[in-house]
Amino acid sequence: MQPSSNPLVRLAQEAIREYVEKGRIIPVPDTLTPEMEERHGVFVSLKKGGRLRGCIGTYEPTTSCVAEEIIMNAISAATKDPRFMPVTPEELPDIEVSVDILTEPKPVQDMKELDPKRYGIIVKSGYKRGLLLPDIEGVDTVESQISIARQKAGILPDEPFEIYKFEVKRYK
Repeated sequence: MQPSSNPLVRLAQEAIREYVEKGRIIPVPDTLTPEMEERHGVFVSLKKGGRLRGCIGTYEPTTSCVAEEIIMNAISAATKDPRFMPVTPEELPDIEVSVDILTEPKPVQDMKELDPKRYGIIVKSGYKRGLLLPDIEGVDTVESQISIARQKAGILPDEPFEIYKFEVKRYK
């Protein structure tokens, strides 16, 4: 991991490095940027060689502040994404980290409100939920975005579902 100039990404990198190398969770820093003090959902994505290596997040805040949300989701993205084995210390130099800060999800009334480059979506049916971040490579249509989110949630083709949209500020 090349240290980022962005404080949010740098915090995620530090959390990953400390946990992967030493098994320790770093504390929330004493000095926070204004954005780190806020409460939002946060996703941390890891890539290695341009390919996804882990992505975990929360679409609503679950901790006291964005900084704590970043620390917990960064560790989870590196060690608990069920699609991947945990990141090893040897991989750390090759890992690229991005942090997405989410706006509050809003219900979608009409598909014309959606744009897969601008908005992420959450699909809900009962207790099933699937989320897809915006601006994902290869996801160019609203239909494909909804289809992928439904598959992630396990929502069957004949099941009714609700859609919520959100925007992100992405930091690399």
